[in-house]
Amino acid sequence: MTLPSLLAAGACGPQAGTVPTGGPPKVLLIGIDGVRPDVLADVPTPVMDSLAASGWYTADTRTTTPSVSGPAWSSILTGVWPEKHGVLDNGFEGRRYAEYPGFLTRVEGDRPTLGTFAALDWMPLASLEGGGPVLSGAIDTLFAVDGYDLGWAEADSVVAARAAEHLAAADPDAAFVYLGNPDETSHRHGSIGDEYRDAIALSDRHVGWLMEALRARPSYAEEDWLVLISTDHGRREDGGHGGDSPEEMTIFILASGVATQSWPAAGSGPTYIVDVPVTALDHLGMEVDPDAGLDGKPLSRGPSGP
Repeated sequence: MTLPSLLAAGACGPQAGTVPTGGPPKVLLIGIDGVRPDVLADVPTPVMDSLAASGWYTADTRTTTPSVSGPAWSSILTGVWPEKHGVLDNGFEGRRYAEYPGFLTRVEGDRPTLGTFAALDWMPLASLEGGGPVLSGAIDTLFAVDGYDLGWAEADSVVAARAAEHLAAADPDAAFVYLGNPDETSHRHGSIGDEYRDAIALSDRHVGWLMEALRARPSYAEEDWLVLISTDHGRREDGGHGGDSPEEMTIFILASGVATQSWPAAGSGPTYIVDVPVTALDHLGMEVDPDAGLDGKPLSRGPSGP
């Protein structure tokens, strides 16, 4: 079934306004690379705006030091800071994913009956040899295309379409979808101007595809989906990042789902990039051993954690 036909089929099932009331918990984490929250607020993003209005949103979350993709995506997927997972740059040397696995790998290890899925176009997240990538081979279904080969806007569209098809037709319990175009566009143009803003707007449309796919699921109304959307770092006006300025270190977290209605209010305390995967695991009902050494706290329990 093609993406358009899958989404059209959803018109006969649960509608966009349908609010699930319980059922098995499921998580979709959408990562959009390099999005400054203040720029995001200026860009027309009707899909994410709607999710934030009915869910939970903060534009004041702290990312990793350094504010670059390798360390940050490692933290947003493992729940620990760089001094633990060992990734200090985009070379990924020193990575310790066997000790601190990505949350999808952790799900497979602790709950192998759950379905896991990832789709991406930045290959280091899934293709490193010698020690393995943060998105490991333990994941049930992993789809990857190379954004450098295909072009980032096109690659994001392919990733989003493939992920939407899987979300609509398969039975994932935990999923991660990575979109890289905004970051690469800002680097290419050396700015946070129109091209960068257009790339963010395109990402919002891709988020829309994913949300339509969820709502097209025949069982959607009986499922308890938590959708988390975040980024790895901000950026300077010249499109660069890696420093410790507020513009580079500040990121956003958006959460959507019935579960968020009982969360403490956003802004009630500090939030960190490492909170994202721990929140996903908490929603799935997974008790993580304190000896695992995770640094994040579930957003559902407030900034001070359990």
